[in-house]
Amino acid sequence: MNRSWMNLVPRPQGSSSLPLRYLNSADALLLLCLAAAAIALGAAVRHMLGPLVAPASMPIHLDMWYLPGYALRTTIRMFAALACSLVFTFVYATLAAKSRRAGQILIPLLDVLQSVPILGFLSFTITFFLGLFPGRILGAECAAIFTIFTSQAWNMALGMYQGLRSVPPELEETARCFGLTSWQKFWRLEVPCTIPSLVWNAMMSMAGGWFMVVYSESITVGSTDVTLPGIGSYVGMAIDQQNIGAVAAAIVAMMVVILVYDQVLFRPLAAWATRFRLESVNTAQVVEPWFLRLVRRTRLLRMGGNALLSVGRRISYLPLGARPDTVHATADDNSDGADWLWWGFLLIVCLAASWQVWAYAHTHYTLGQIAYVFGLGGITLLRVVSMLVLASLIWVPVGIWCGLDPMRARRAQILAQYGAAFPANLFFPVFVVVIVHFHLTPDIWLTPLMILGAQWYILFNVIAGASSFPSNLLEVGRNLEVRGWFWWRRIILPGIAPYYLVGVMAAAGGAWNAAIASEVAQWGETTLTAHGLGAYVAQSTQLGNISNVGLGTVVMCIFVMFTNALVWRPLSDFVARRLKLN
Repeated sequence: MNRSWMNLVPRPQGSSSLPLRYLNSADALLLLCLAAAAIALGAAVRHMLGPLVAPASMPIHLDMWYLPGYALRTTIRMFAALACSLVFTFVYATLAAKSRRAGQILIPLLDVLQSVPILGFLSFTITFFLGLFPGRILGAECAAIFTIFTSQAWNMALGMYQGLRSVPPELEETARCFGLTSWQKFWRLEVPCTIPSLVWNAMMSMAGGWFMVVYSESITVGSTDVTLPGIGSYVGMAIDQQNIGAVAAAIVAMMVVILVYDQVLFRPLAAWATRFRLESVNTAQVVEPWFLRLVRRTRLLRMGGNALLSVGRRISYLPLGARPDTVHATADDNSDGADWLWWGFLLIVCLAASWQVWAYAHTHYTLGQIAYVFGLGGITLLRVVSMLVLASLIWVPVGIWCGLDPMRARRAQILAQYGAAFPANLFFPVFVVVIVHFHLTPDIWLTPLMILGAQWYILFNVIAGASSFPSNLLEVGRNLEVRGWFWWRRIILPGIAPYYLVGVMAAAGGAWNAAIASEVAQWGETTLTAHGLGAYVAQSTQLGNISNVGLGTVVMCIFVMFTNALVWRPLSDFVARRLKLN
């Protein structure tokens, strides 16, 4: 029989054409969404690459119909900053974890960077990026993305560093027995161990980035004034014009954006990351997100995803780097001569930097001015400490109550994540109106603004600590009828201490970051200022006084370093030594 004639014969009903075999309704829906997102992304990026024009020629419209476009532009900046933070995290954290000498510099530097106020960088970064791309919007876009990047990268890098340092020794020995190279060990053992921490820190970093949106899209440094279309600049314009309806519309738009990327990206990632936990997990309690179930029902997209995973797996299997037997033979980290050379090099660098700082300070500052700025730093430190104590008194009992019940813990964690993602500076106008109406003292009543966003770190970590508290210890306490303050002091508070310390350290860093924004609050033409180091840096930034901005930033770095050395590190050592559940 002729084969060409046989091809014309209709196929049986059980068979299907090639498109229908690899394409279903879920594929069609997601492909349509991807095409629409690609078109919108292309249009937004095209505007970002255009020429830089005067701020007056590209005004921010408060009409609500402009909000979807502004939300898209802001979301692109947020995820561009997150991508840069991810690359920075892998390079910085890996170098700090793999090299003992590099870690001696990079980790203390990271402790300072995550607490230094981000707005202190604006005076330097806006000038640098505008000069890097003269006459182009791309320079202002890079400055805005870098501002958001500085609110995301430090937390992610520290989380991955701790994950790399916490790989179980038995797994290290297993990798050595299998003869994995350094490249294979990194991608097949160390990175999987850090994925749960990395996903969680990425979620919290996105939440912290929203706080900087208003300041990153409306940049004013001296005579330089750059406004980029986005939700942040929309909110800034609404505050300047005292338009409460526009502020409410921006809040709704922001919550919609947060809900969308949380459901589409972070919820599936969080569910996927549970398979990489080292401890035993009851998978029956892990609820698969609806978007992940939808993706699993696709055919074409799932095949494409499997192909990408296969390529990535092949890359991770490449025999690059040294094998375990040669690693120990070539390692020189324990060489006394190399250590002396290393410390000598650091001493020379420190002496040279100190000489340059002294020469600059001698010509630009007086002792009275330096003492005045240190006094302002003491006032801000007092505000930070008082707010940490207040937030701890409120959220530690609430977090323990929620964490001891699995259902309450899941609901409270979701609320805490949305609360952390909501930019606290949108509440600033409310505080200004209340303070002016009731004639309150700004030095006192502006203080709670610095903890509005940072308090959620305490709540979430306390919930995590209470949720992971051993049930057998709770049962022993009930059998022995341990109640009241004795139960809090002897059982639950020591058990959650490691988690609480992580949360309060993150909250302290967030409070220092928020000092510049919280000590100067504005609503229309009304501006309230509290005495403190944050207000000093903010006012110097607006005036374009680079020397005063540098002095305020350096003084804040000194306060942060002394706090880390005298408070947080001793507490961390004590908790790891005395209060760790083994």
